[in-house]
Amino acid sequence: MRPRSNSTLKIAVLAMMAALVFASNYLRITMPINIAGNTSFTLANIMCCLSGLLLGPVGGLASGLGSALYDLTNPLFVSECWLTFLTKGAMGLGAGLVMWKVAHREEPTYPRCLTGAALGCVIYYVLYFAKSYFYNGLLVDGLTPALALATLPLKVPASIFNAVLALVAAPLLCLLIRNALKRSHLRLA
Repeated sequence: MRPRSNSTLKIAVLAMMAALVFASNYLRITMPINIAGNTSFTLANIMCCLSGLLLGPVGGLASGLGSALYDLTNPLFVSECWLTFLTKGAMGLGAGLVMWKVAHREEPTYPRCLTGAALGCVIYYVLYFAKSYFYNGLLVDGLTPALALATLPLKVPASIFNAVLALVAAPLLCLLIRNALKRSHLRLA
């Protein structure tokens, strides 16, 4: 039997992924940085990448929306929820762009899923460090450019940890979920 595409399923998975991104943001350890700001060890990047891997580019909506909604519930992050929507949305979008065309022609492979997760992480961390420098460092905290730049290396360990978790878990989860959907004769893309 040929798998059928189902727009209702896509909408349900989009909403579910936004909820999972939101919930996974609570699985975090936030650490203050001496100079200014904070950094976090979190599992949310796994779900952000997975949103794109499963849903294609529209997965960026789930990752951005779920993360921004979390920011609205946390006083530490509420003022930058709009930036989180853009940066985390770009993460899901990047992962989804790699999966977009392949999902219509063939079954995704592990290397394709890993490439998507890697692109999503690269896009996110470029935007995250730019936000940390310009928005948090210069605009909000009023640091000098040199001091704002000096805060960035303090965010690297948590960023590497979060990226490695996303690169390990998201591709595997994507393949497992896609195989389960295939056995149920359902398609997301």
